[in-house]
Amino acid sequence: MKTLSELSPEHWLASEALFRKGILYAWELTEQHRKNEGNSPEDREAAVLSVQFRGMFQPVESGDVFAGRVLYPLAGLSPEPVNLGYYCCFQALEEGAKLYPACAEAAAEITRYWRGKTTVEKVRASYPQWVSERLPSDAWTEDSGVAFPLYRMAGSSLDFPKLLRLGLDGLETELSGSPFAFVVGHLRETIDSYRASVPPEIEKTLAAIRHEPPRHFREAIQLFWLYALHSGTWNYGRLDVALGPFLQADLQQGILRREEALELVCGLWRLMHAYDNMYDNRLIVGGRGRPDEEAADEFALLAIEGTRKVRLNQPQLSLRFYDGQNPELWERAIDAIGEGCTFPMLYNDEVNIPAVQKAFGVSLDMAEQYTPYGCGEYVLSHYSEGSPNGVINLLKALEVTLHGGRDPNTGRKVVEDFPAITDYQDFDALWEGYCRVVDHHVTALALQQKLEYDVMAQEAPLAFISALTSDCVKRKKSAFGGGARFLGGCLETYGNTNAADSLHVIEELVYRQRRFTLPQLVEAMDANFEGFSEIQAACRQVSKYGNDEGLADAMARKVHEHICAETSKQAERVGLDSYLVVVINNWANTVLGWKTCASADGRKSGQPMANANNPSSGSDLNGVTAFLNSLVKLDPSLHAGAVQNMKFSKEWFGAMRPKFDALLRTYFRHGGAQAMVTVVSRDDMEAAMREPEKWGHLMVRVGGFSIRFVDLPRPGQLEVLARTLN
Repeated sequence: MKTLSELSPEHWLASEALFRKGILYAWELTEQHRKNEGNSPEDREAAVLSVQFRGMFQPVESGDVFAGRVLYPLAGLSPEPVNLGYYCCFQALEEGAKLYPACAEAAAEITRYWRGKTTVEKVRASYPQWVSERLPSDAWTEDSGVAFPLYRMAGSSLDFPKLLRLGLDGLETELSGSPFAFVVGHLRETIDSYRASVPPEIEKTLAAIRHEPPRHFREAIQLFWLYALHSGTWNYGRLDVALGPFLQADLQQGILRREEALELVCGLWRLMHAYDNMYDNRLIVGGRGRPDEEAADEFALLAIEGTRKVRLNQPQLSLRFYDGQNPELWERAIDAIGEGCTFPMLYNDEVNIPAVQKAFGVSLDMAEQYTPYGCGEYVLSHYSEGSPNGVINLLKALEVTLHGGRDPNTGRKVVEDFPAITDYQDFDALWEGYCRVVDHHVTALALQQKLEYDVMAQEAPLAFISALTSDCVKRKKSAFGGGARFLGGCLETYGNTNAADSLHVIEELVYRQRRFTLPQLVEAMDANFEGFSEIQAACRQVSKYGNDEGLADAMARKVHEHICAETSKQAERVGLDSYLVVVINNWANTVLGWKTCASADGRKSGQPMANANNPSSGSDLNGVTAFLNSLVKLDPSLHAGAVQNMKFSKEWFGAMRPKFDALLRTYFRHGGAQAMVTVVSRDDMEAAMREPEKWGHLMVRVGGFSIRFVDLPRPGQLEVLARTLN
């Protein structure tokens, strides 16, 4: 089965004939943009998408039960899947021109047109000088730095129940007179183009949804899926609310047998997997705030069963639960996890709803609509936007603090007029310096987020997203331009645990025990502890977060509360409804670790940092209960999502299953907000590294995403292998 990584713009390079076709497609899109450059954002978007969709939607493949596959063009419009807004794949065009010289002139002409016109370039150009100086690079996977911007409009959770209730005729009536009225016509064009070439069952389904609301489960899935692909969203929200009533009605009326319904769900799962993004493709089932729980639970149970059957790393099924919910959902979820599925991820409504109410500043009813997306960030289903558009490395911030405001990798002065390490006469002075580096970058990241929204609103309304985001139609404004009821933002933080552990080590060994001076410790770290094994051993022996130990966990809380508070207070300053930390992971702990020097927790230069909200690998030594007790000490009401990865051996799911169930329930009862569980053995992972061809079925949880273990790059495999196995 093809995935989006094979259907991305780079796929156009596979042959000269394909590249020539891709060039003609991109040329037509470019000309459409050129003709409409001076028109309103909505007219320009409508014109460009009319061309883009004609070439983007791909034929159904053998075994597909629904229409809906895509191949993005070399230049076009996207909220996130290729790049932010209007984009051009400059590198792919350059590579294609070298491979196929006959196409070089056309590729160069497309490149010349788009230089300076892409939305990302316009966002960069909008930065005040001080923001550019604090965020000098966009290459967070390659360059050394404390903070980086991210360019995307991610995490939109659309009102799919409304779409399925209205149907296309009803939606057309509602959108009349709004900037988004053109979306229905574009959808019908795609439906008509598919009807001419699909099998009879799919054609019948497409014909049924061209005007009228869907009547059956199959029709509801098809309309939902086509709309999602048109919108460019990679997250699907509370799909049990949207699809459950259709499933329940078809089952009760005998229109579908359960086995047939399961095959439809599996067919949708396979298409989601083909629309490949292992960091997204998330859907939610369960939880409070569902208008028809019985019908929603019918779909939720089928969704878990489908996940067990297809055994793919996508979609990322997530289960919200609360006291009093249908207990079968929990039981089937634990069954799936015990079989090695890594799904569903578990979210505790008893903790998360009041936490979201406080963090987002909304009513309890609104907080019930919290919806995890991507790697674990929250939005309010179809009421809010909250794209994660910044990255900060807290361990790197401490590194800069210990080097007089310079990045030791580059020598670049990051913060001017900064104290030398000899000036830190006590820990409070060091803490103040660390906070200054963090705050210096957070202020820039917050304004960057708002500027990105402002530029996107001027460029294009992202009409398919805006049409199903609450209040956009009423206000006649785009989701990111004042239309969404709540416009927030997220800041991804990494290195939290390592920064906390390092600060705790420094406070303990330098300022309490006075084992050595701060300059001596920094000298050892700068040498990557080579020749300083005694100092490294002392650093490693100090207790760390994850052991239910008072001082270490208190420092983790201190670091957590500072970054959350400093981030949150930026919202009013820059004009957002919220600006919140997310403690997630998309392998960034490993990637950012490559450019982060040795640290006071004993970690060597270039090694991975701790994963998300977890202890550093191998540092939680006091057992699983202590590990879970530490996790619940970090206040979930200060952020917009945090993830906890837990790795358990298979033995917990045999005779020890009741103990595992009791352990997890106790964790949640004591304040645990979330859990992502991988069930695996060390022997299996080591065998997969030796003979990957035999272990394609082995699934692991890396951070905010799941992946086949054999598909992980070796550094990622080693990082997962190093985590504590309970």
